[in-house]
Amino acid sequence: MTEEVLVSIDDFVAEIVLNRPRKLNAVTPGMAARIETLCAELDRNEEVRVVLLRGASERAFCAGSDLSSLAEYPSAWKFRNRVEYATAVRNLRKPVIAALHGWVLGGGAEMALAADIRIAGRGARIGFPEVTRGWVGGGGASQMLPRLVGYGQAMRLLLTGEPIAAEEAFRLGLVELLVEDAEVEAQARALCRKLASFSPVAVEAVKASVRAALSAPLATGLAYENEMNTLCFAAGDHREGIKAFEEKRPASFSR
Repeated sequence: MTEEVLVSIDDFVAEIVLNRPRKLNAVTPGMAARIETLCAELDRNEEVRVVLLRGASERAFCAGSDLSSLAEYPSAWKFRNRVEYATAVRNLRKPVIAALHGWVLGGGAEMALAADIRIAGRGARIGFPEVTRGWVGGGGASQMLPRLVGYGQAMRLLLTGEPIAAEEAFRLGLVELLVEDAEVEAQARALCRKLASFSPVAVEAVKASVRAALSAPLATGLAYENEMNTLCFAAGDHREGIKAFEEKRPASFSR
């Protein structure tokens, strides 16, 4: 199953590739377990500061869970205790950039929602078709979509199950950057390299602070943000940031 989920690391950027193009990168239980393991390993790896997530084919980022695999669970209890691959991506403390080509459906769309920034090609199509099959997605769509696009639009997408074009997704705020299809991976890698050049402590602190804002009351979130700011100063990277500013050069952060 290793060859169906590939990983590489270069200049502090880890790249996870869903590599099942003939099946539109649909995720099997074995692939889900591999994604979960990789995310845990990359989260602890000090040579990784940013994670890029993409599909191997321009036809699809990911069409979600492999439906034939879903039919193989012997009981609802076994299904309940499955590996939830979108949650594994969401649990990464490091920033995750999703590069979206072609079909982005179901659990694949939930993986995209689990990322921090989504870059979509104009040919991408994003949808949440679970309701048309008889269930609700279990990877976070019902929770993340209202936060990104508002209640009404989230209900439209989830209740109809109809995919939308990348341009509409961009207009709604479901994706952050819209580029030509041929530029998706280059743009995603450029953004990853930029984030990887920053202080890893500061970058993770930003992500932790913003994620806290999704669930914490304002006063709690503000206090948490201040603690994250203090943590950054305790780590000491601010000294290099200030020195680089004074010397009019790019900062060089190392751990």
